Amino acid sequence: MALLSFERKYRVRGGTLIGGDLFDFWIGPFYLGFFGMTTIFFATLGTALILYGAALGPTWNIWRISIDPPDLSYGLGLAPLADGGLWQIITVCAIGAFCSWALREVEICRKLGIGYHVPFAFGVAIFAYVTLVVIRPFLLGAWGHGFPYGIFSHLDWVSNVGYQYLHFHYNPAHMLAVTFFFTTTLALSLHGGLILSAANPGNTEEFPPKKAEVKVPEYEDTFFRDTIGYSIGTLGIHRLGLVLALNAGFWSAVCIVLSGPFWNQGWPQWWSWWLDLPIWS
Repeated sequence: MALLSFERKYRVRGGTLIGGDLFDFWIGPFYLGFFGMTTIFFATLGTALILYGAALGPTWNIWRISIDPPDLSYGLGLAPLADGGLWQIITVCAIGAFCSWALREVEICRKLGIGYHVPFAFGVAIFAYVTLVVIRPFLLGAWGHGFPYGIFSHLDWVSNVGYQYLHFHYNPAHMLAVTFFFTTTLALSLHGGLILSAANPGNTEEFPPKKAEVKVPEYEDTFFRDTIGYSIGTLGIHRLGLVLALNAGFWSAVCIVLSGPFWNQGWPQWWSWWLDLPIWS
């Protein structure tokens, strides 16, 4: 069904979480609603504060601009704007914008009568961000443990945190997260390649024939049954992709929240239990 013909089914009253019909409106093809307005408010305010912080800083170089968190000496208290207070307000704006967007997705799902898989999945990404800027700094006792908002400064923060624990790749939760990230890429690239192969089977005059018809899912299933002996199916691959992606985000949050609040030594030392197993003696 074309999107324009579906518009009438989509633009229905109801499904709002707050405000009822008062905030149940669109701007052009985009549903806004109450949470759409709060998303715009938080995103605009946060962006303006980033520009203000850049104006206070020493450079307008896009790579070097950095909004830094408060110094560790401020602990969990409020800091002056120029000394980390901007970072605190921008963090509040970011969380407000992300959560508003997720709730707007919930309202759209309610209008369409579909499940809440998309806002739930986005919620895992929000959880990963909140872990970095709220949960971990709170457990460590200072907002200064959050990451700075900048390109190079953020990369420096990632590198420095890794070196604080000698070799971050030895973090078992990090191993899980990276494995899930790579496996997500593998599974969905195979899926995308297969769909394109079935939808556009070829344009040569030999084989397959030119302007061949789009193949049905049985062809796709047969390809993987012949290749690896099993096909997870058209619905199954999307379930698998979702589970893999959510686990990648979840374990990435776990790996960083473990580092510091629950383990403050080098991660290679954590594996000493493996060397102490009696099987080696």
